[in-house]
Amino acid sequence: MASYLQIADDEKGHDLDLFCVPRHYENDLDKVIIPHGLIMDRTERLARDIIRDMGGHHIVALCVLKGGYKFFADLLDYIKALNQNSDKSVPLTVDFIRVKSYCNDQSTNSVKVIGGDELSNLSGKNVLIVEDIVETGRTMQTLLSLLSECNPKMVKVVSLLVKRTPRSSGYRPDYIGFEVPDSFLVGYALDYNEYFRDLSHICILNDQAKEKYKV
Repeated sequence: MASYLQIADDEKGHDLDLFCVPRHYENDLDKVIIPHGLIMDRTERLARDIIRDMGGHHIVALCVLKGGYKFFADLLDYIKALNQNSDKSVPLTVDFIRVKSYCNDQSTNSVKVIGGDELSNLSGKNVLIVEDIVETGRTMQTLLSLLSECNPKMVKVVSLLVKRTPRSSGYRPDYIGFEVPDSFLVGYALDYNEYFRDLSHICILNDQAKEKYKV
């Protein structure tokens, strides 16, 4: 079972004025729940675990856009550093897919996969799916089902966040950064209607902001 750093339901978080937060978001956030430095440290450890388990084989890292792009880039930087500084290294190529399942702050029942027609290129490959957050798990299960039809050699999933929610299908990724409470989180490329991707820390969105940026 994947190890992870658990953020408790009663986690009070950190005051915004202790961190550098863009002025245009200061009134939209409740707390910083995972500071950027902690994200980076945990990502470095995930990179080491992935190399340990998948090292020695060519890996295709598949980034789930848009929310996964920052985690994807930082994770690959750490894997690249490990490749340069250890005896065990792994050839790495990248690919991208876009999955959409949200409207405002609600997960919809429909999962749209954009770029799924190119998944056939992954036949016989070792695939590492890189995701920002797993909530109900249905999006990832849909993607894994599509991918299985292409007969990859191996598929592993790494998600920076897994949300504790009663809506969960029970799916768990192979690698997990943090297990987080059932709050709406933004920052570090996690968005609310495309806003907050330009925020370094992961923060809790307040109710006023949900109304302010609603579509």
